[in-house]
Amino acid sequence: MKRTTVKLPDELDAKLRHEAERRGVTVSNLTREAIEHHLGSRPRHLRAAGAGRSGREDISERIEEILAAEVAR
Repeated sequence: MKRTTVKLPDELDAKLRHEAERRGVTVSNLTREAIEHHLGSRPRHLRAAGAGRSGREDISERIEEILAAEVAR
């Protein structure tokens, strides 16, 4: 496992420490969990999927471009 230093604003650090204590986990564990959730291996909800009628007629022609933009978020 690699060690990484992250600089956080005081308010965010306080929230992180409070949440870790509330859950009964270490700050490191909660930080890893948050990073994994944000970047990780779990499937991400694609906002474009199932969005319904957009009023645009070119959606089916641009679907790869739209999905790529959503995944890049």
